[in-house]
Amino acid sequence: MLGLLGDEWTLLIIQQALLGATRYADFTERLPISHSVLTRRLAAMTAEDLLARTQYQSNPPRFDYRATRRGRALWPMLVSIWDWERCWVPDHAEPLPAIRHTACGADCSPVLTCRHCRHAAAPETLVVQWGPSGSWARSMPVGSTRRRSHGDRAAGAAALFPHTMAILGNRWAFAVMVAAFLGTTRFTDFAGQLGAPPGSLTDRLQILVGHGVLDADYRLTDKGRAVLPIILTALDWAQRWYDAADGPAVVVTHIDCGGAFHARLVCDACAQPLRAADITAIPPP
Repeated sequence: MLGLLGDEWTLLIIQQALLGATRYADFTERLPISHSVLTRRLAAMTAEDLLARTQYQSNPPRFDYRATRRGRALWPMLVSIWDWERCWVPDHAEPLPAIRHTACGADCSPVLTCRHCRHAAAPETLVVQWGPSGSWARSMPVGSTRRRSHGDRAAGAAALFPHTMAILGNRWAFAVMVAAFLGTTRFTDFAGQLGAPPGSLTDRLQILVGHGVLDADYRLTDKGRAVLPIILTALDWAQRWYDAADGPAVVVTHIDCGGAFHARLVCDACAQPLRAADITAIPPP
C-alpha cells in the first residue's frame, strides 16, 4: 500500500476511472499529466489489478481501462482525501467541489466510524499494534517514491491534491505520519522505529511541519489529526486486497467497543453509511 498508493498520478487516474474515464484520451483530457507518465502508470496499474485493459479496436489497436473490484474499492480513501483537502487546504488553483450525498440530498462531510459499533473514531479511541506479518522493516516498500518533476505535468499544470501528496507521495512521509499517530515525537525515535536515513527523515519532517500537519515539536496538529480517515481507509483497503498468509500486518482495536476496528464512512447529515454510488460532486458557486 505504501509503495502503490504513495503516488499522485495513481490516485488521480483511479479517481477519474471511477468517474467514468475509460480511454487514454479521457485521462489526458481530464488530468494535467504528460503522455509518458500516463502510459507508464496505466501499465503499472493494470499489472497491479487496479485497472483491466481491454482491446476495443484492432486497426490500429486501441484499449480501454476500467477499474477492477480492487480499484473500485479505493473510493473511501479518495473521498477522504477530497474532504480533507476541501477543509484544510485553501490554496487550490480552483476550489474543490462540495460532496453531495444523493441518498439524503445534503452536502456532507464523511465521518469516520467503526463498522462494528458505529461510533465515530478518533486517534484517542484506537489502539494500533503490529500484527503477525507486520513490522516497519517488512512494511516499508523497497524503493522510495521519487519526487515528481514539472515534466510529469502537461503544460506545467498545478497539483490537484498538493498537501495530500506531500503526505502520501513519499514512503518516509507516510510512515512518519503513521508513527506520529502512534505517539512518536522525537527525531531519534522516528529514526529508530522507521530506519529512515537521517537526511531523508529531516527532509520529510520539515515538509510535514511546513504543511502544518506536525508542529515544531513534531506533534500532530488538528490538521494532522484530520488525516486519520485517509490513513485508516487506506489500511483497510490494503489488508483486504493484500492479505498476508500469516495474518494482518496491523491490528487496530476500537476502545469504545473493544472490537477490531474497520473503517466505515457515514454522512454527517443523515448518519447513514456512504456508498460510492450515492456520492456526487457539486461545483462551487
